[in-house]
Amino acid sequence: MIIRQIINKGVPVLCALIVLGSCKKEEKKETTPSQEEIAAYSKKMNDWFEETFQEDVAESPMWQAYLGIKTEDYGKWDDISPVKEAKDHEKAQKQLAYLQDSIKVEKLNKETQLSYKLKKENLENEIADYKYRLYNYPVNQMHGMHAELPAFLINMHRVETVKDAEAYIARLHGMKPLFTQLENNLDDREAKGILPPKFVFDKVLDDCRNIIKGVPFDASGEESALYADFKKKIGTLEITEEEKKRLEEEAKKGLLEGVQPAYRHLIVFLEDQQKRATTEDGVWKFPDGTAFYNQALQRTTTTKMTAEEIHALGLSEVARIHDEMRAITKKVGFKGNLQEFFVFMKEDAQFYYPNSAAGKKEYLEQAVALIDTMKSKLDDLFMTKPKADIVVKAVEPFREKSAGKAFYESGTPDGSRPGIYYANLYDMEAMPKYQMEALAYHEGIPGHHMQLSIARELENIPKFRKFGGYTAYIEGWGLYNEFLPKEIGMYSDPYADFGRLAMELWRACRLVVDTGIHAKKWTREEGITYYETNTPNAKSDAVKMVERHIVMASQATAYKIGMNKILELREQAKKQLGAAFDIREFHDVVLTNGALPLTVLEELVLEWVKTKETTS
Repeated sequence: MIIRQIINKGVPVLCALIVLGSCKKEEKKETTPSQEEIAAYSKKMNDWFEETFQEDVAESPMWQAYLGIKTEDYGKWDDISPVKEAKDHEKAQKQLAYLQDSIKVEKLNKETQLSYKLKKENLENEIADYKYRLYNYPVNQMHGMHAELPAFLINMHRVETVKDAEAYIARLHGMKPLFTQLENNLDDREAKGILPPKFVFDKVLDDCRNIIKGVPFDASGEESALYADFKKKIGTLEITEEEKKRLEEEAKKGLLEGVQPAYRHLIVFLEDQQKRATTEDGVWKFPDGTAFYNQALQRTTTTKMTAEEIHALGLSEVARIHDEMRAITKKVGFKGNLQEFFVFMKEDAQFYYPNSAAGKKEYLEQAVALIDTMKSKLDDLFMTKPKADIVVKAVEPFREKSAGKAFYESGTPDGSRPGIYYANLYDMEAMPKYQMEALAYHEGIPGHHMQLSIARELENIPKFRKFGGYTAYIEGWGLYNEFLPKEIGMYSDPYADFGRLAMELWRACRLVVDTGIHAKKWTREEGITYYETNTPNAKSDAVKMVERHIVMASQATAYKIGMNKILELREQAKKQLGAAFDIREFHDVVLTNGALPLTVLEELVLEWVKTKETTS
């Protein structure tokens, strides 16, 4: 480039070369930084990571509570306005510019180089995704604010002092202005042509109405979920009865003046939107919807797989798992084809607990027993284990009708709140006994609880990595840990192993149906039919799953793609290392770096293999 510029100005080439030669002589040679310089520079970078993380935490009262931190903002909600989103976008641009222009990567140690790479990629993705910031449904049957805020108060807002109780009351009053922001955001989306499908509204409206049922919203009857929670929490405080009465009255006021009008207004707002909702389900209906979906798949899977490739992988995996299931039908002596076996598993009472309080209690007790048994096997599989405890709970009644089948909620880093494995016992026919083990291993131990707790307890990585999330890594690990216990004989009988396969089959079908709905324009009904035809799950499962695909485009593709990659890397390591392969070391590589894109996970595993090869 320099030579071309000089020639264009009429300077002879020989002179140009002389000029370049003389410049070269004057260049200063880059010196290799010393270990002390690397350590100091890396510390400076990690200090910056901590500073930017704390800036984000300081701007989110809800995240503070999630982390177990109490500040003067303990009684506030997050700002969800477009102004805040624009500020966050500008902040991301400034942070990326700093990383690109001011940091010399070669002066960072190896671990900090990885943190730099991950932070830079996160910022690049955040900036690129800003144009799609309205491409979601803030109110939906899976995770809308209408259900999350009460769950937040019940599960996250700890009351250990009178001041904490007053902060709870402040949050009750704060729901009204927060819901105004929420409705404005919904208006902005509708103006862009982004409106939830028709089926979403009845479910969301039911949830909203449930929140404002009971005392004090009604003159008599059972106490509402929030009022009962508040009374229970202040009941543990060592204060006078007079003080408790005062707090109860103030909470009633917060519920009647803050929560009730917030939900009533939201209900009217949603009823109005419902009139304009359609039965078009895929994101292809959005402006530039195909491009959005393709980008969503890349973010979710952390791969460059196309919708067509993911769809084909799903079809292939469904066929393979069906073959393994046919082998089990022969093993148990079932006379009939696979579809008939599915009906048998759906309808035979031996596979279900009663849909009663006693049946639900028995389910929870058995789930605890499964997790406790698995704990005793961990030393054979893992070097690093979490310090945090785990509890099993049923999904709360106010949201069980619309919530997912099972999920995990992380505890606080300081251990003051344990991790929670939630089982949805609303419909006991959707929670068969033969799937209990796979569910407990996925959501609890050695699945999400180990993975997320270990990440939060790591001391050698910055907090943005401890609390970061890559869905393919997180859910891939969960699904991998449905399979891992089989290798040590944990599934109690062929039916339980069939349950494991049924869960894996479910995730393979997700690849087919998610891409079917959002890339191939399948209808909701076509998606439900595919699940009913190809899996033994209850119809209610199929309906919930398809409706989840619709409101969370791409998310469900993460599980199978992540699991396949972890197994692929494990088999590659086994093949290369032979007798030197140690599954505990492999799991340490996977778990002790926090959440990672699958591409980066592959780099780390291959690096571990290479190091083992040179030292063995």
